[in-house]
Amino acid sequence: MMSLCCDVLKALDGKTLSTAESCTGGMIGSMLTAVPGSSRVYKGGVISYWSEVKHGLLGVDAALLETKGPVSEPIAKAMAEGVRRALYTDVAVSVTGLAGPDADEFGYPVGTVFVGYADEQYSIVKEFHFSGDRETVRSKAAEAALRLILENCQ
Repeated sequence: MMSLCCDVLKALDGKTLSTAESCTGGMIGSMLTAVPGSSRVYKGGVISYWSEVKHGLLGVDAALLETKGPVSEPIAKAMAEGVRRALYTDVAVSVTGLAGPDADEFGYPVGTVFVGYADEQYSIVKEFHFSGDRETVRSKAAEAALRLILENCQ
């Protein structure tokens, strides 16, 4: 995973990055900051585990959280756009999902993860369905977020 982080930081050279993490709980930020010199690119992140944090710090619409739930495509998009605005970065990535042990009341099963990407030109969200235990889902989600950055930052 260290080489993936290095690739992301190299690809973003001259740009800044922020993260909005829910189910990964800061894992992406931790992995990025393990790379020496990452502070040239990575500005910081918000761990928005509760909907109140998604709304209060990231500006995610409260009505959207109520109708779509905290784990959904529009929430991942709003999280990425919100953290990019809040931390004044060129690029942002977000992760929201269900790592277990329970599914949610909106019908998403454990392993469902939405990863969002936002830059100054556009936003995109990808939906994933990972299998494995809680830690495996979280690790796969963090890796998916890093790969989404690489796919879109060129």
